[in-house]
Amino acid sequence: MAIPKYDEIQFKALQVMKDGKARKAKDFVEPLATVFNLSEDDLSKEYDSGNGFIFLDRINWALSYLNMAGVVMKPKRGFYQINDQGRSLSADETRFRSYVSAKYKERVGTYQKQQPDKSEEPTLSTNGMTPEEILNSCYHGIKEARFQEIIETILSKSPRVFERIVVELLQKMGYGGEIKDSGMVTQYTNDKGIDGVINEDVLGFGRVCIQAKKYGIGNLVGRDELQKFAGALMQAQSNKGVFITTSDFTKSSYEFVHTLNANIRIILISGKDLASYIFDYNLGMQTEKVIEIKRLDSDFWDSLQDDQVGG
Repeated sequence: MAIPKYDEIQFKALQVMKDGKARKAKDFVEPLATVFNLSEDDLSKEYDSGNGFIFLDRINWALSYLNMAGVVMKPKRGFYQINDQGRSLSADETRFRSYVSAKYKERVGTYQKQQPDKSEEPTLSTNGMTPEEILNSCYHGIKEARFQEIIETILSKSPRVFERIVVELLQKMGYGGEIKDSGMVTQYTNDKGIDGVINEDVLGFGRVCIQAKKYGIGNLVGRDELQKFAGALMQAQSNKGVFITTSDFTKSSYEFVHTLNANIRIILISGKDLASYIFDYNLGMQTEKVIEIKRLDSDFWDSLQDDQVGG
């Protein structure tokens, strides 16, 4: 039998999880190989690019999309476990596929609304989407999966490691410039509400102070914590602060930073923004594959003249 596509794997993977156990992707290989009647040759097939085993990679993507659809959860990094929504859908494949399809369209629709209108460009359409739109949508899906992995990985680390990560990230973003050792994590005890500092000049006249909170998803940073941070900035005689969290901020927190006077400014970075910056500035990231999309160079082709043939 041919190796199943990731969307063909999804429902069967959900059924494997019905016992409630948390599993890694590799733990699905054996039971799903039995379900799909795959041979050892099938299981050992790799991509021509050398990027790993095809079946395991498709299992990984099936699980990632199940997670993004909200039918499985990740109790810890690299593990998948069915949730109540998944259990309610695990007995009816038609209902399951309808639900997952709706979730996918919802994500694609949200993404497409953010893109410029290209309706004036006459391009080949596939299922209502041009090849370029499909590629962009797939790339967006890959980024979302990576964003989740970034936050899950950070949450598996200690608060002290998180503080080092955010200092290094701000340096990668250009804060501190070419100054040697421009960033530092403050001492663990008696840090006076400041977790890290970036010196913007050699003598240290300009400083960016950092507060880092490693909170689980749904545990929002409240206004009182922002007020304490503002007080810590005043004590540190700094007017620039960055408050970074792996979760998000309450509405009143966002409102508070907008009410601060001109002498002090605090930038809020949520978990989603944090993951995006880590991804974009390549902190702890590796480029897996580069795809070149090419078009004709009209200047080159227009400059070529047909041979003049004498009559």
